[in-house]
Amino acid sequence: MSEEMMSEITRKIESGEVDTVLVCLVDMQGRLMGKRFHARNFLKYGLHETHCCNYLLATDLEMSTPGGYRASSWENGYGDYTMHPDLSTFRLMPWLEGTAMVLCDIADHHTHAPVPHSPRQILKRQVERLSALGYDAMMASELEFFLFEGTVDENRKRNFVGMTTLGGFNQDYHIFQTTKEESVMRRLRNSLYAAGIEVECTKGEAEMGQEELNLRYGPAMLCAEQHTIAKHAAKEIAWQQGISATFLPKWRADKVGSSSHIHCSLFKDGANAFRDQNRPLGMSVLMDHFVAGLLRYAPEYTYFLAPNINSYKRFRKGTFAPTKIVWSVDNRTAGFRLCGAESKAVRIECRIPGSDVNPYLAQAALLAAGIKGIEQELPLPPPTGGDLYGQKQVEEIPRTLRAATETLRHSAMLRDAMGDDVIDHYTRAAEVEQEEFDAVVTDWEISRGFERC
Repeated sequence: MSEEMMSEITRKIESGEVDTVLVCLVDMQGRLMGKRFHARNFLKYGLHETHCCNYLLATDLEMSTPGGYRASSWENGYGDYTMHPDLSTFRLMPWLEGTAMVLCDIADHHTHAPVPHSPRQILKRQVERLSALGYDAMMASELEFFLFEGTVDENRKRNFVGMTTLGGFNQDYHIFQTTKEESVMRRLRNSLYAAGIEVECTKGEAEMGQEELNLRYGPAMLCAEQHTIAKHAAKEIAWQQGISATFLPKWRADKVGSSSHIHCSLFKDGANAFRDQNRPLGMSVLMDHFVAGLLRYAPEYTYFLAPNINSYKRFRKGTFAPTKIVWSVDNRTAGFRLCGAESKAVRIECRIPGSDVNPYLAQAALLAAGIKGIEQELPLPPPTGGDLYGQKQVEEIPRTLRAATETLRHSAMLRDAMGDDVIDHYTRAAEVEQEEFDAVVTDWEISRGFERC
């Protein structure tokens, strides 16, 4: 943290420009959790640390406290973690009056050691491993989501039945249709830009009421940070406009789902190390090994790309969501797409993640697999072309959370890259999601069997 940056934070607070500071951690689901500090109190007492309950990194989407975690439990009394603000992440949140936010690193209250299963720490570890090899990860994620009429509170009171999307037809790249949604999207673009997040563009996506937000390529930690804040902003700004924004990957069976594609390349000394203009498609040997690692270990890290029951409902043919673990050249039916072939911007796009992804965990998993590919010097198979949905000879992405849980549990690669405690922790998170779903009687079961059984 430079003196100049600290001076600017102090100036904003003492001038009254900022009166509230959101002191946040990123939870297992990729959400912002934390406290609202009075800005002057933050400057005086909260600048270096504050505390939170350790259950924040051992809950499900509903914030329940399931058993089975070693890190925090009723038996251990649900003690504290220490939140250490990373002041390099301090930024204004212009859509909230007088408000700034800062992300925190999480430490054990007693040992002061970093909490290994904190999403930020998991990604930091992979970035450090890559740095030891002499490379920096550059990444970008696409955020897709749906907008609906009415606030989330209004739709919740209707049990999310009979909801109406803001758009009435497929609006992929459609300028007139997206004009109708500018009350949310224009404010989102401008607010994020004012917060220091470099927005490229927004566009309509391939379904009614579906949006896509694209942010600039950047270092892995910054990419994850900006994704998390942008997702949070989209929800808050939509709510302020009386509209609902959802990042549920598949809101209806007959509608296209929402993804979060992740683009990646490795840089060395400021240049794209994935590029070799003297090789086919402009791909370096390093890129070959990295992509080969992504392919080889994809079944093992799928959970980190698709963490919920609903995530797997998105993998359907003819929906632009992939079903096969192959790479291709500019082919949107593949799990991995080569973008920018022959150019300085050559990179790999992973098309597997859904809109519910935690970007820290997803990026960490991709980097871990790519690093393993480099270490093992894995050979890259030839690209696969054509309509991959119908090709039966290629490996499929795990199609259920249950299957992805087992590949995660038994992944020697991820245990070596992230540690046994981390993999055991997130395996338990996957089990909790499955157990909750298995206990529910769904509307589908009732309508199908009430009379016929």
